Amino acid sequence: MMNAFFGLIRKEVYHILRDRRTLTVLLLMPLVQVLLFGYAIRTDVEDIRLALVTPSPDAETHRLKATLEGSDRFHVTRLLRSTDQLESLFQQGAIDQALVVESDFASALRAPSGAGVLLITDAMNPNIGRIRQDYAQALLGDYEQSLNTSAGGIPFRIETRARYNPTLESAYFFVPGLLAFVLTIVSALMTALSIAREKETGTMETMLVSPLQQWQVVSGKVVPYVVVGFANAVTVLGVAYSVFDVPLRGSLGLLLGESLLFVLVCLSLGIFISTRTDSQRTAMMGTLVGLMLPTTLLSGMIFPISSMPDWLQPVTHVVPAKWFVHIIREILLKGAGLDLLGLETLVLVGMAGVFLGASTLSFNVRLE
Repeated sequence: MMNAFFGLIRKEVYHILRDRRTLTVLLLMPLVQVLLFGYAIRTDVEDIRLALVTPSPDAETHRLKATLEGSDRFHVTRLLRSTDQLESLFQQGAIDQALVVESDFASALRAPSGAGVLLITDAMNPNIGRIRQDYAQALLGDYEQSLNTSAGGIPFRIETRARYNPTLESAYFFVPGLLAFVLTIVSALMTALSIAREKETGTMETMLVSPLQQWQVVSGKVVPYVVVGFANAVTVLGVAYSVFDVPLRGSLGLLLGESLLFVLVCLSLGIFISTRTDSQRTAMMGTLVGLMLPTTLLSGMIFPISSMPDWLQPVTHVVPAKWFVHIIREILLKGAGLDLLGLETLVLVGMAGVFLGASTLSFNVRLE
């Protein structure tokens, strides 16, 4: 009886050792998960880029600027005379906040009605926007306290505005990220399983003896799924707009075009994964493990990339979803056009070309 039991254990050990790729994934996955979660799951807000708008700089505005720069969280990156450039700076992502003081600020502080400031915050990410706003208000409170201490009872008003998400709706931030996640997993998984299934069922031999070139076989596997992936994108966008009331402030044509490009990138990535695997199970695990974690943690879908360690931020550049998440949020919430999204679009085009080229080169199926 015991011999049979130990024999069963030995058989399972041999089975595990025989599938080296699955064993490697199972051993490395917990290590990768711990490292990624430990470094990526951070909601710290640091290095807030702030524009100080002061029509007539005086001693008090310099004192206010010094108060802001005295904090290790704020960097006054722009000192402006008017608010004319604020919109373009927010659009380009060059600043996170703007503090607008009224003209002749020092004199206004001495007036009976006191002086006021307008604090404008990029609230595309409502949680981060709220934290930035709280930090700034705390610093302005310290400044107000110093005024009251030195001059006694000076009225000081703080008015706040949230750009791009005035009501701080979390759905505005997370739903566009979910679109990237869904398209990445579904599109890559479809093509990854498609070629792996051909290998397992032996129908790959038929394609190999056909007059088709390797690139034609790869393209033929991708094209039908482009339609399916694009239909998924349209469906998710429709749900985001009609159910979650996510606004569309940019071009619908550009949004659909960028979605189609991202679907092509994900399908190409799925083809590449399938060319490096021999079974549907390995292809599925490779797709889920290789794409799910990076897309969730390193794309900016949930956790801000700016809060990650300096050494980890360059790693996010190789995650396709990172670029698409940025594009879709900019189009939906900021109304950005192709002139502001050229770099991100070119990166996705390059990724599609690289993955399709690598898939074609790797398409050397061994007949066993």
